[in-house]
Amino acid sequence: IRAVPMAVVLSVLFYSSVEIAPLGALYAVASGALASGLGYAIWYMALPHLRATTAATIQLSVPALAAVGGVIVLSEPVTLRLAVCSIAILGGVGLFIASKRGTAGSQ
Repeated sequence: IRAVPMAVVLSVLFYSSVEIAPLGALYAVASGALASGLGYAIWYMALPHLRATTAATIQLSVPALAAVGGVIVLSEPVTLRLAVCSIAILGGVGLFIASKRGTAGSQ
């Protein structure tokens, strides 16, 4: 809510230089509506089958998975920073899931 006034001011200031390409608008709608919508639909179908702590931990992997998507789809470079951060995130999620499986099997 606090960002809306700044967005409105900037929109008014730069309105004359705005150019909307039809293909770009189509990509934006497809990305927002289709890709995000499909992702949320799949997530909310899986969510009832997960414990709250497992769901929260898996949700933490989203930035790393998005970065991998950027590498695959957009040919973004794989930097040392990206690799180390992705390994740390996904490794932590994997350790959590593995620890939960180990404790669930011992009960």
